[in-house]
Amino acid sequence: MKKNIFLTLLSILLLQNTVFAGVIKFVQVTDSHFIAKDEYRTEVLKQTVKSINKEKDVSFVVFTGDNLDSPKEAYLPGFVNIINKLNVPYYLVIGNHDVFKNNGLSKEHYLEIVRDNNCFYKYKKPNYVFKKNGFVFIVLDGAKEVIPGSIGYYKDDTLNWLEKQLKKYKRNPVIIFQHFPLIAAKERPTHTVYQKEKYFDILDTNNNVVSIIAGHLHTNSEIMRNGVYHITSPTLLSTPPVYKVITVTTTRGFSPMIYTELKEVEMPQRKE
Repeated sequence: MKKNIFLTLLSILLLQNTVFAGVIKFVQVTDSHFIAKDEYRTEVLKQTVKSINKEKDVSFVVFTGDNLDSPKEAYLPGFVNIINKLNVPYYLVIGNHDVFKNNGLSKEHYLEIVRDNNCFYKYKKPNYVFKKNGFVFIVLDGAKEVIPGSIGYYKDDTLNWLEKQLKKYKRNPVIIFQHFPLIAAKERPTHTVYQKEKYFDILDTNNNVVSIIAGHLHTNSEIMRNGVYHITSPTLLSTPPVYKVITVTTTRGFSPMIYTELKEVEMPQRKE
């Protein structure tokens, strides 16, 4: 499979109130659906880590949800211990397969297990902000932990929190990571977002969001809507396994440009 390379100029118009930020390169891995003691999925994740470690100038890796195949506490330490071998920091988004409170794996406990297995991971809540190279990155949670399902649900308090962050960092380019995409080329009614219009209203009244990067649909889609580039990436368990390298470049006075590239994970030959 040839590498898919997309170059998108977000707009030829000036982006008001945004400061010069330079360049940042990061990796998105999504929907790894890890199962402890599953030889193939374990090997895919290990080889993915090795492949990413060969990439040059990567600032961080983000796992955009469904990191586990099902919300079993026994799966999570194995997942974390493999990705701990990355040479750069990583950030986690929670997906609908990752948590189920009645099964003993709430969001709070999920993140507690991550911190127990990685002393450098500091986040205690599923919504959080981190900053690099003048960019602001927001991790936004739309998963339900009481009755998990394939419909994303960004609660009012979550959207209110998002709007506060966008206003707080109004002079910075913002990239949002989430599991459930708002818009994609091949949308599925069973995998949409509940009352997404409320989310769109926030995006339409704040002009500093560069991109929203998601997973969930297991397909590759890149769509522009009102100056926001919506990126949805395939599952890591594609054939062959893939992850996405994303580079964002800003120039003073102009809108950012986003380059994305799907990278195949080379798997060792299986012995007959």
